[in-house]
Amino acid sequence: MPALLPRSGPPRLLAVATLITMTGYGVYLTAGVLYFTRAVHLPAGQVGAGLTIAGAVSLSAGIPFGHLADRHGARTVYALTLVLGAISMAGLCFAGGFWSFVVFASLGAAAQTAGPAARSPLVQEYGGERPAEFRGYLRSVTNLGIAFGALLAGWGVAADTRNAYLLLIAASAVSYTASVVVVQFLPSVPPKPAGAGPRWVALRDRPYLVLTVLDGVMAIQYRVLTAAVPLWLVSRTTAPNWTISGVMIVNTAIVVFFQVRASRRIDTTHAGAVAFRRAGFAFFAACVAIAAMAGAPTWLALVFLLAAVVVHTIGEIWQAAGGFELSFTLAPPHAVGQYQGLFGMGLGLGVTLGPAVLIALCITWGTPGWWVVGGIFVVTGLAVPPVVRWAERDRARRAVAEPQVA
Repeated sequence: MPALLPRSGPPRLLAVATLITMTGYGVYLTAGVLYFTRAVHLPAGQVGAGLTIAGAVSLSAGIPFGHLADRHGARTVYALTLVLGAISMAGLCFAGGFWSFVVFASLGAAAQTAGPAARSPLVQEYGGERPAEFRGYLRSVTNLGIAFGALLAGWGVAADTRNAYLLLIAASAVSYTASVVVVQFLPSVPPKPAGAGPRWVALRDRPYLVLTVLDGVMAIQYRVLTAAVPLWLVSRTTAPNWTISGVMIVNTAIVVFFQVRASRRIDTTHAGAVAFRRAGFAFFAACVAIAAMAGAPTWLALVFLLAAVVVHTIGEIWQAAGGFELSFTLAPPHAVGQYQGLFGMGLGLGVTLGPAVLIALCITWGTPGWWVVGGIFVVTGLAVPPVVRWAERDRARRAVAEPQVA
């Protein structure tokens, strides 16, 4: 466990703020839909539509907040995203209809997307020579916080009363507020001076844009275990329903204990590109194992499931560590927040579209769909190394041209 803790001082404070925030977010993730349907009494179709709208709104929040963090101080802007999260959770406690639900859910989704982008200059500053490794620490903390939040929400879900659900959403608002207090103890990071060139430089960086799209396609994998596998287990296999919870427990435990170790080893752009390639093959192997569960005896289906979850999670760790390294290293120092905001858009798009893609291919089509999805992951992983080489050439070209411009 000590190896999972960052060094004392600002890194540990930022980790504590992240843990508190993500615990509240885990409560919302677990109990939010039930609160909207059973306490606010919204139809399930309206809840689904509202959350889709909120996800679409949130995609555009990362770049502007990341840019504000670069130019006006990351600590203040990051605290602002937490304040917005607290307001959204508090507002949801008073939501009485569809549109009030959409407004506050969209505000919360935007705050959740903007937070990592605004936090990126802090990660860059406190991470020293290895910001990607420190980002790996924070990912482990994020998963741990969500797991804690899910456990806390279990009480309210078991009680299944309006007051219990209200208390959970209010507790989520309190967690965001507590994180704001913790962030105030962080030393401020001075704004970065603007570099030569256009203001929205990230949107003009074509190799980085392509890399963002590839990471977005690969990010569909985050919905494999949370959306596709539960439906597959229930509809196409003889595995008991309790295995759905087991899938998430195994996935979370592996990420918490091994993400930091993987991030330490992936310390160059070449290593990051190779990690993406390996992740693509790992996801393919997991998809094949999941497909093989259909029609298998229960004991064999459980063996396939355990193997698939472990291999898939290893691929998830590789992809995340590679993404941390590439997204930080290929971003110019004066625009880390803006670049991280752009990179987060790819992740958000993949996570948003993932359920629809996976249900259409894997659940509706069946076994062939799993092979197709696995093939998409392999092709995407193979495409990352040449794009990274293109980005390095482009970065070297700009490094030669910028002094001449100055």
